Amino acid sequence: MNLKIIAERAGVSTATVSNVINGNNHKVSEETRRRVNEIIRETNYKPNAMARSLAKKESRMIGVVVPYLGKDEDFFTNPYNAHIIAALERCVRNEDYYLMLRCVGAPKDIIPLLSSWNVDGTFFLGVFTEEIKEIKKLVDSPAVFIDTYAPSENIVNVGIEDYRGGYLAARYLIGKGHRNIALVTPRYSEEGVIKERFKGFTDACKECGVKFGESNVFYTESTYINAVDVGQDIGFSSGSYTAVSCMSDIVAFGVIEGLFQCGIRVPYDVSVIGFDNLPNCEYMTPKLTSIAQDFDVKAEKAAEYLFRMIRGEKDLAVDERLPIRVAERNSVRNLLEQ
Repeated sequence: MNLKIIAERAGVSTATVSNVINGNNHKVSEETRRRVNEIIRETNYKPNAMARSLAKKESRMIGVVVPYLGKDEDFFTNPYNAHIIAALERCVRNEDYYLMLRCVGAPKDIIPLLSSWNVDGTFFLGVFTEEIKEIKKLVDSPAVFIDTYAPSENIVNVGIEDYRGGYLAARYLIGKGHRNIALVTPRYSEEGVIKERFKGFTDACKECGVKFGESNVFYTESTYINAVDVGQDIGFSSGSYTAVSCMSDIVAFGVIEGLFQCGIRVPYDVSVIGFDNLPNCEYMTPKLTSIAQDFDVKAEKAAEYLFRMIRGEKDLAVDERLPIRVAERNSVRNLLEQ
């Protein structure tokens, strides 16, 4: 079955059938449209997606780029990626588009592929500031960045109040009576999510007169297995910490396991707070208190801006930071109630 046969059965031209299939309804009468669609249903005709893409100069595909993964990693290494990608996919599907996912070592590695696939737009997750210029120069379709800091660039970015998140984590622990606090974090060398959270945390400690220095900081990659080792390091340290703040939930999960392996109970011996509020926080024992962001709202905002650009707002420039809160559960002990 092809367009020519459908056109013959409907008594119209192939161009008319093509207009019906591609939604150019203003070019076809209602009666003709009904007749053509009826024949398509009867014959179970499936239009060729690639042909439609070429005809309409669109692919109906949206790219998602997950950067900075090693050759042996995947996006499930950090559950945050899985949850934000799932939320983005729902938004894209609701617009009748398709998601193309690619994990790369550096964002620029994906650009030739995006061009060859002719994607209509792309989401970039957590790109470093120094790479923004090159991406903007090479990508000729709309792009929305997520969790990116590039204050001098005219880009569309959707993130969260990272500084406030770090600040809230410290103030929450201090408010529960904790004065000797460890911070578990990845290393950072430039503007970005981690630097903002770190600065918010240390500013809150300084504001409250809580002593905090390099000896309170434990560095780790944002993976569960590395965080387990750090949990053990904290357990065997001479710091006598009563609380640990982690820059992500996946790290908090690992730290709790490492502490447990040292015979240290959370929250009775040491309290732990995470960051992101992954659904997995409810499955932990104890349930993890975390700085909460809303994945669905973040994805909806990012998708809203991307489709606005696809539909014509080419020069859109936005840096939107969504609010966060403390999701209180059972992993932080209130020392003031002793």
